[in-house]
Amino acid sequence: MKVAISIPDEVFSEGEALAKQFGTSRSELYRRALGEFIGRHAEAPVTRAMNEAIDAIGAASDDFSAAASRHVLRKVDW
Repeated sequence: MKVAISIPDEVFSEGEALAKQFGTSRSELYRRALGEFIGRHAEAPVTRAMNEAIDAIGAASDDFSAAASRHVLRKVDW
């Protein structure tokens, strides 16, 4: 799909230089950049499913869950 976008000249120039450095096209550079941005900011399907499950059953903690959480967190290097 072709799209037209507007970006500042400085960002465009940096993108051109980076595409040249990577030996790739401008389109490929923008596709990869957008893919990384989406990957960092879009809700993952697993996270979405977990959130839906918590919404369905509630997020209340019981004694067992609280104790198990504390046990696991004690083992984590902070």
